[in-house]
Amino acid sequence: MKIFSIPTMLFFLLFSSIGISQNATKDSLMLKKFYTTALTDGKAYDWLDYLSNEIGGRLSGSFEAESAVKYTEAELSALGLDKVWLQPVMVPKWTRGFKEYAYIESLTGEKTVTDICALGGSVATPSLGIKAEVVEVKGLDELAALGKEKLAGKIVFYNRPMQADLIQTFEAYGGCVDQRYSGAAEAGKYGALGVIVRSMNLRMDDYPHTGAMSYGDTPVSQRIPAAAISTNGAEYLSSLLKLQPNLLFYFKQNCKTFDDVQSYNVIGEITGSTKPNEYMVVGGHLDSWDLADGAHDDGAGCVQSMEVLRLFKKVGYKPNHTIRVVLFMNEENGLRGGNKYAEEAKRKGETHRFALESDAGGFTPRGFSFDSNEINFSKAKTWEPLFKPYLIHYFEKGHGGADIGPLKDNIDVLAGLRPDSQRYFDYHHAANDTFDAVNKRELELGAATMASLVYLFDKYGTN
Repeated sequence: MKIFSIPTMLFFLLFSSIGISQNATKDSLMLKKFYTTALTDGKAYDWLDYLSNEIGGRLSGSFEAESAVKYTEAELSALGLDKVWLQPVMVPKWTRGFKEYAYIESLTGEKTVTDICALGGSVATPSLGIKAEVVEVKGLDELAALGKEKLAGKIVFYNRPMQADLIQTFEAYGGCVDQRYSGAAEAGKYGALGVIVRSMNLRMDDYPHTGAMSYGDTPVSQRIPAAAISTNGAEYLSSLLKLQPNLLFYFKQNCKTFDDVQSYNVIGEITGSTKPNEYMVVGGHLDSWDLADGAHDDGAGCVQSMEVLRLFKKVGYKPNHTIRVVLFMNEENGLRGGNKYAEEAKRKGETHRFALESDAGGFTPRGFSFDSNEINFSKAKTWEPLFKPYLIHYFEKGHGGADIGPLKDNIDVLAGLRPDSQRYFDYHHAANDTFDAVNKRELELGAATMASLVYLFDKYGTN
């Protein structure tokens, strides 16, 4: 074993600390460039304006979704990236049809119209609609207890709200979304005619929120229609049921499922200068629901991801790894785009090191969640001081993102941008998820925050 004198050891320690300090200074300056450029010369807000106001809601398989593919492909090409291409993927095609209609009918025949919207993937009602008595439940567990005798021929009303005292609103969402996703399949087993689900929303308002649902292996002939009711509507219906347990609920919807159609993931990349065959991905999903223009979910994530590559080019940063932006298709009702990208990466034997997803709205960024080993997570934690001037403080273990999730077995680090989530579910999957609900500065801060994390992982690598 080589023995060093105390002066020699002190020299090495001093040299090492100087190197660390110099790197920190360089990194701080680079992050400053990203934030300054995004806030004073950003493109994300303009891109989102076009996606939202010129194209609109981008339901998987729709004309608007294909328009968004063409638009973003052209915009990425205009950035002068090293490569831009479309990755084919077959996606489901479901349409809402004419606007849904519903009313509550009292025992005296008085009718009160209430807003509903079909859940994504639901079947239509019969042409004349459905009218039946309502059975209110707080979740799937109550169905078995009630049994077929009390549910057959009725409309099941799922009314479990999001848990308001949970600070992490995505945790509150996860705690009740099963009634939306599986509610129709479960109620149908007991002979129910249809289901109405309380919207996944912490705010009391009149917007019904759509979202994906599944019939599982239920035969097509036995599938029952499913719709969401606003939080105000749910409270009103629940209060009336306490006074008039035998009241009637009527609803009519005209949705339809077609054969799968071809769509695309939109991909652009900057080739790595030293590790061109090792990939780092940043992305969001290009599709949205059809009730609005999907500005927060997930137009914001798409334009922020595009902005990351533009910022790299604008400030003159040449990455070591190949950096890809991937705008995934069909996250909302199938995750076909995310699965397809992972399948192709595996088939080609591509080595992925890092992926970052933005799919939690365009609100003020707070930090990141990481799905990685302890070494990579500890490395990310050492960068917290670099983000502190931008009020970014959240560095925690957690979920990366739905679209990058399929890469989990072929990647070192999955990360998710974590904006402030307190208002997110006010807009999620509802008719008010529009461009005017997105703040320009918050959107730009999120893009710069993403660029900063990608830069750091690219510079220092993964383990």
